[in-house]
Amino acid sequence: MSGGMDGMDTMDEMDARAAVAGDDDAATQVFDIDKIFTDGITTQVLFDVNLTVRKGEFLAIIGASGSGKTTLLNIIGLLDKPTRGRVMLSGRDAAALSEDERARMRRDYLGFIFQFHYLSPEFNVLENALMPCRLRGRAAERENTDRVQGLLERVGLGDRLRNRPSQLSGGQQQRVAIVRALANDPMLVLADEPTGNLDSKSGRGVFDLMRELNQATGKAFVIVTHDEMFAKEADRVVHIVDGRIE
Repeated sequence: MSGGMDGMDTMDEMDARAAVAGDDDAATQVFDIDKIFTDGITTQVLFDVNLTVRKGEFLAIIGASGSGKTTLLNIIGLLDKPTRGRVMLSGRDAAALSEDERARMRRDYLGFIFQFHYLSPEFNVLENALMPCRLRGRAAERENTDRVQGLLERVGLGDRLRNRPSQLSGGQQQRVAIVRALANDPMLVLADEPTGNLDSKSGRGVFDLMRELNQATGKAFVIVTHDEMFAKEADRVVHIVDGRIE
């Protein structure tokens, strides 16, 4: 539950305040987060949310549809700004930065996996996986090619490097998307319902792969999922109810 009761602070509130002084063990921290949407009708989606994601942690966020879990993920991922509160990443309050600065932080520190893979059909597997590096310039692409190719081989796509997305199964396409999220060697990987568009067998494989890469690379993963069976296998589960962490 977010918010102190009878003068007592929750662990996440204490962790969040520590972010002001810097926390070397945290991949990211958010604290005192409110989010209000004003599109004709004013709707508050998040209320006083405090959360610390530790380096190397595999954290699952679960909650009912409309509970605010994707909104929280978007704020952690600097895709949206909170109405109130701080988002601490690499020692900076990213919520206070300009959009250009936030874009650079997304590029340099974060990786994203979505429900749909969003691979470019005109590029092959290796080119798609290297896309975040290409956006940083040809030098970054060259520097990371061997590592990204190694990741593709690790996830079972070593013989598909020159294939186009249309020549892959849904599970294989999502594996490419997972490697793409790791291409820039991010501090934190954020996944929004990454198994939601897959059958149960493929979904199981994708979840297991993310867990394996989390353990192998030491990268922190935050997974928004509706599947409580998967969530139970995370290091920690955060349950959001009506915009509050329970």
